[in-house]
Amino acid sequence: MASAFSDFSDSTVPTPADAALSKASGTQLHLYLESQKKPRTAAVHLVTDGKSEPIRLPLVAVELLSKILTSMGQGDAVTVVPINTELTTQQAADLLNVSRPYLIEQLEQGAIPFRKVGTHRRLYLGDVLAYKRDIYEKRRQALRELSALDQELGLGY
Repeated sequence: MASAFSDFSDSTVPTPADAALSKASGTQLHLYLESQKKPRTAAVHLVTDGKSEPIRLPLVAVELLSKILTSMGQGDAVTVVPINTELTTQQAADLLNVSRPYLIEQLEQGAIPFRKVGTHRRLYLGDVLAYKRDIYEKRRQALRELSALDQELGLGY
């Protein structure tokens, strides 16, 4: 199945050398973040041509960078997409791992907000991700209830 963002041209696929460096630096950055007492910002030093320049970044950006480096260290392609990006119904269906007709059904029932551009539906990535989180939480709750019922009935699962 194609990725929901397969038509975005800014995906970065690491070379083997980039993957190795990403893995090492991602591990180093992760260990640094774990050792901190949640500061609001972090200073990063960029070194090019022997010159070092400190840059202060929001901690959330450094945490995101750590995740990006971890993925790149595994050789995975990485795409950073703003939350207000509009998706086609096919992109949203791919992201949710459902069929496009099923997604259209959900849209018509009001499960996910959308807008129409001519005859085409457009969804915001943030709304699709919120729906996905909601569905997963409902599934986890159902599993907890089933597990509790199994214990109550002594089924031993």
